[in-house]
Amino acid sequence: MQNSTSSGGKQTLSSEKQLLVTSNLALVGYVVSGLAMKLPTHIDRDELRSAGLEGLVQAAHSFAEDRGVPFRHFAALRIRGAIMDDLRRNDWASRSVRQAGRVREQAVDHLIATLGSAPKKAEIAEYMGVSIEELCSLEASLSRGSVLSLDADAASGGFSSKEVVDSESGGPEDHILESEFQTYLRAAVTALPDRLGVVITRYFLQGHAMADIAEDLGVTESRVSQLRAEALVLMRDGMNTHLAPEEVPVSTRPGGAVDRRRSAYFAAVAENRLMGLDQRLTAEKKAATERPLQPSTAGMAS
Repeated sequence: MQNSTSSGGKQTLSSEKQLLVTSNLALVGYVVSGLAMKLPTHIDRDELRSAGLEGLVQAAHSFAEDRGVPFRHFAALRIRGAIMDDLRRNDWASRSVRQAGRVREQAVDHLIATLGSAPKKAEIAEYMGVSIEELCSLEASLSRGSVLSLDADAASGGFSSKEVVDSESGGPEDHILESEFQTYLRAAVTALPDRLGVVITRYFLQGHAMADIAEDLGVTESRVSQLRAEALVLMRDGMNTHLAPEEVPVSTRPGGAVDRRRSAYFAAVAENRLMGLDQRLTAEKKAATERPLQPSTAGMAS
């Protein structure tokens, strides 16, 4: 069925397209939650949802079933693209600020990996070779702009901004890789030490506010933010140990306490992955045995 056009020239959705939108509204929330974790806290989530909803509507407008792409996958890309476009339009940060922000992120990641905990400002400043005042000025600049690395999301399981949303669906190898990534992601979450696991689960999976998590744990919001950053770096390195070993930072203190804790975590990720694969294979075998057999047509006369 074709979309109709209103008297004002604006295209309206057919009933089938409207159903695609209404039945996938939750997808906007999922995409917003995934992107919001990379943005400064002052960014209004309602504005992100509004942009995402526009993307969902546009996805419904242009979706064609005969392309062989599932609508949820197609729409997720369009939603994410619409949100990113909105962020770009409202992003004032200069290229130099962006570059300095990436240097700071790399410094924090390296220090967390080597120290085993979130670094202090003085440690970050020393590593970057700047004064604490200069670091504070940079952080203030970053907090006022939506400094989002649009093309680094592949490392966290997201879609790159360079992907073309209208492309054909990936081949079997793409689905295998995605399944493998998801298996490692679940393994990395379940292998986290207790407190880090609580923060990641409650913040990202259950949608709890930082303030609520801090109150329940009896710590400050700043401490929860540090725990979140520490957990994300640990998860990334734990997954990369198996998926992209060349991207794991080399320990500056081999055999030290921090190095031993990280190695134990990496081993736990691998063990949890194997358990996850066993559970998935068991479920697939069970589903196969419960599936009714289709009558054979071999040898039947035409």
